[in-house]
Amino acid sequence: MRAQFRFRIRLVLAGIVLAACIVLVRLYFIQIVHGADYAEKADRQFASGSSGLFDRGNIYFTDKNGTNISAATLATGFLVAINPQTLQDPEAAYTAIAAVASSTVTHDSFIASAAKKSQVYVEVAHHVPDAQGQALAALDIPGVQVLRERWRYYPGGTLASQSIGIVSYGSGDSLIGQTGLEAQYDGTLSRSGDSLYKNFFAELFSNVGNLLVNAKDAREGDIVTTIEPEVQTRLDHDLAEVNKRYSSKESGGIIMDPSTGAIIAFGSYPTYDGNDLQSVNPKVLGNPFVESVHEFGSIMKPLTMTSGLDAGVITPETTYNDTGCITVSTRKICNWDHKARGVIPMQQIILQSLNVGASWVATQLGQEKFRGYFTTLFGQKTGIDLPYEGHALLSNLSTTQQVNFDNMSFGQGIAVTPIQMIRALGAIANGGVMVQPHLVSAIRLDSGIERSLDWSQKVPVFSAIAARETTQMMTALVDQKLENGKAIIPTMSVAAKTGTAQLTDGHGGYYDNRYFHSFVGFFPSYSPRFIILLYTNDPQNVEFASETLDSTFLDLVHFLIDYYQVPPDRGLSAQSGTASTTSL
Repeated sequence: MRAQFRFRIRLVLAGIVLAACIVLVRLYFIQIVHGADYAEKADRQFASGSSGLFDRGNIYFTDKNGTNISAATLATGFLVAINPQTLQDPEAAYTAIAAVASSTVTHDSFIASAAKKSQVYVEVAHHVPDAQGQALAALDIPGVQVLRERWRYYPGGTLASQSIGIVSYGSGDSLIGQTGLEAQYDGTLSRSGDSLYKNFFAELFSNVGNLLVNAKDAREGDIVTTIEPEVQTRLDHDLAEVNKRYSSKESGGIIMDPSTGAIIAFGSYPTYDGNDLQSVNPKVLGNPFVESVHEFGSIMKPLTMTSGLDAGVITPETTYNDTGCITVSTRKICNWDHKARGVIPMQQIILQSLNVGASWVATQLGQEKFRGYFTTLFGQKTGIDLPYEGHALLSNLSTTQQVNFDNMSFGQGIAVTPIQMIRALGAIANGGVMVQPHLVSAIRLDSGIERSLDWSQKVPVFSAIAARETTQMMTALVDQKLENGKAIIPTMSVAAKTGTAQLTDGHGGYYDNRYFHSFVGFFPSYSPRFIILLYTNDPQNVEFASETLDSTFLDLVHFLIDYYQVPPDRGLSAQSGTASTTSL
């Protein structure tokens, strides 16, 4: 009996201790973690109709050392409001306010606001820096209120802006994510506007799950991306240079780890600064990598080649008779220079970018097998963590005309998104397996716990042998053909392919003098750290992608080798003076 009594006492004491621990930990979160929020709420003497101070989680870049760097955060300053009923000298008040907020308030609009005598609260200026706001408040102008304010701030300006996205007002009066990661992870980044006005004990015990390691479903937190800010800065700069040099409509690039799908950099030009949305063209707010489709041209040939090798209908030693031009279904298909090569092996299709050769491989595959491979490669969305991902245009796969399959074999008559393209080509770099591209690696909960996201979904497409054989062909292109053989890196194997596609004229045909240029490459060839996809849309006064994107690609390769200290995978043969790959 006494033993049972002691057990009950101990059980009660354990419950009391546990409750005390929960109270102490929760008090820590209220006073320390959210202490600044409460201080700012107290500092704000007037709250306009909605919910007071704006609150939202952070978005972080991750540098090569694993350090998090702010990509989207909150800036704190002041807003200025007036009470037209008590404002005594509108002109003097305007002069004082304009001195600290000249960019957000005009004389005419201020005087019009001051004339609204039926109102007691009109906001006239926002985002006033802290020092200027405090100076204005110190003047203690009758009828003028200087109130604490927070707003979304992007420290990198234009850096990865189309991927980070923006927040703006939705259908109601709340700021929500509208594009990019801001929209995709809005449920995680959003904060309850009245969370700091809860009953004390309700606040004390709410969200206790966030304190527990297994609180997988806790919603509020920050997001940590895979974007490396230095690499992103370099990519953005290079794309802007390409676009300006050739007066293109748009230029874009993706740098990805082909073994994991982690996006290291994701850039497009023209772009925008999320801190200055008033001057932004709405057309650039979306993300062209997931929303726009293109006919990519000859960078599709490695996929055709790998499909043929994987299906066993060709080998690297297989030859065909290249006649320069062929007629298929009454339509003519020609090599880029219309010249015949005679009897040549498969390697030359990649090395010389031969349309007739790619068409020949498509014929050997047959329509059913070709359809199977390309449906696997492009028939579904990638599942990348960005909103509004589009579908590829694959209607030609449903036809029976052989010319459609021949055209698709070299990248015409099939339109896919850039993210679909790099995912598919990444299968060649990754031993025949497609991975799931993604931008966010983890969610950091308010409790401090960081929960990694699962991006392990993989889709086998080709055999490792077929992928390697195509890789050898793409590596030979860099060593022997790219920039007339001057692109070779003696200590590093690099695999690549250029692409030039005619632009559609909108009437079922193609322009003769307008092109979409693309370039894909990965290195080291046989154990890739990075795969790079570049494109430029409608460059002026230039025909081939080898003229617009070669040097940009090679500059990025050298930058990444140096920045990440990628170890060499081959040496220079002293006898022959040619590169020899230790991986072969």
